[in-house]
Amino acid sequence: MLMASDYAGPLNIESDELVTINQLVDLAEEIPGVRLKRRHNLHAPRGVAGRNSDNTRIRQVLGWAPGIPSRVGLKRTYAWIYDQLSRR
Repeated sequence: MLMASDYAGPLNIESDELVTINQLVDLAEEIPGVRLKRRHNLHAPRGVAGRNSDNTRIRQVLGWAPGIPSRVGLKRTYAWIYDQLSRR
């Protein structure tokens, strides 16, 4: 829908579900079936516990907001990237 519109400004196109960095790393491991080495710097400044997309603007501009869960979208994106690289 965004690509077919005339809108040229920035818009969030991610699900508005709350996701922590650890949950993103879990997905990054689960989808391709790998284990990543995690290093936590306990002395670094702490940020927010999680992030989610504010989809107010995309609703205003397009009258629509993404509804695909992050897990599903990341699996589809991974499969597409994998297929593209496999063709080379």
